[in-house]
Amino acid sequence: MKKVINTKNAPSAIGPYSQGIIINNMVYTSGQLPINVKSGEMPKTIEEQTRESLMNVKAIVEEAGSSLQNIIKTTVFLSDMNNFGAMNEVYKEFFTEDYPSRSAIEVARLPKDALVEVEVVAVI
Repeated sequence: MKKVINTKNAPSAIGPYSQGIIINNMVYTSGQLPINVKSGEMPKTIEEQTRESLMNVKAIVEEAGSSLQNIIKTTVFLSDMNNFGAMNEVYKEFFTEDYPSRSAIEVARLPKDALVEVEVVAVI
């Protein structure tokens, strides 16, 4: 049975989708923009935006009863692949060993002109 995840510790969906879904002991998050849940603002730098997106992912997987350590796959969308190195430095703060598998993709544009968006799959 499918269960919708909804937490006040991450930004609300800006469209007709859920923050995340649990099904068969798996958590699937929607892409998380770097919107600060308290201020509603988006930071400016790729480092700050990566950190904010990952904090939003963390809030959702924790609401689902999982954790960063149980993330098995991440997808990182970048508006500019030149930001890959800086994104990676922040990413390492969240995933320190037994890294999840990951794809990093440059896209033409992200919602709200964000520099980065992150989605994950985790186990419970």
